[in-house]
Amino acid sequence: MTSLTDTYFDNVIERLAALKTALAPGMQRAAEAIIAAARGDHRIYVFGTGHSHVLAEEVHYRAGGLAITVPILSSTTMLHEGAVASTVYERTEGIVRPIFARYGIKPGDVLFVISNSGVNAAPIEAAKVGREIGATVIAITSVAYSTASAKGRTRLADLADIVLDNGAPPGDAVLDVPGSDLKVGPVSTAIGVTIMNAILAEVAAKLSADGEAPIYLSANMPGAKEINERLVERYRPRNPHL
Repeated sequence: MTSLTDTYFDNVIERLAALKTALAPGMQRAAEAIIAAARGDHRIYVFGTGHSHVLAEEVHYRAGGLAITVPILSSTTMLHEGAVASTVYERTEGIVRPIFARYGIKPGDVLFVISNSGVNAAPIEAAKVGREIGATVIAITSVAYSTASAKGRTRLADLADIVLDNGAPPGDAVLDVPGSDLKVGPVSTAIGVTIMNAILAEVAAKLSADGEAPIYLSANMPGAKEINERLVERYRPRNPHL
């Protein structure tokens, strides 16, 4: 009998294999937008609420990651200081604009907005504010989930300049629990992180061809202290989390 452990691995691997082809054009467009922004000394901002904020932390000060990335982090929309309250806040109109005011997003920057369900007020407002500013808005979202949940509401997929559909089903979880009607095994985070890192790897390769790409080293690697300190000194003025 196949275990749910095996089934989950198989499910995620199959989804990633399919998305590798399906998302190739969109990921290329995203990479090109980021490369253009980087060459103009712009920044790449990443915003998500609830578990989607994990993608913002994933790219922040990351070994093998680009120093041009800036996470947008506010405890009201995250989980660590109150998961129940954060669920209320991410559905509340008007909370994103004051959060974004801290970051100084500019025309020419790139803004990733991550939302699996794609209909909550915070990510919708984030995409609208990004467009008002003149940033390129890239969404990582589930089109199936947001379509099922929208009920006439605007979806994140309707607002973004580039939409990367993670293919997650409504509700996110993909495995049936034997003997119940419940499901486990959410996939949006694993898929979203893979999409994000794949795009940034492509960007790093292109920037490296231009010259030295701003890539952090793991703190335990030779020369990391000097390299990372130089990058922090350069990029800290527009990254309040460094």
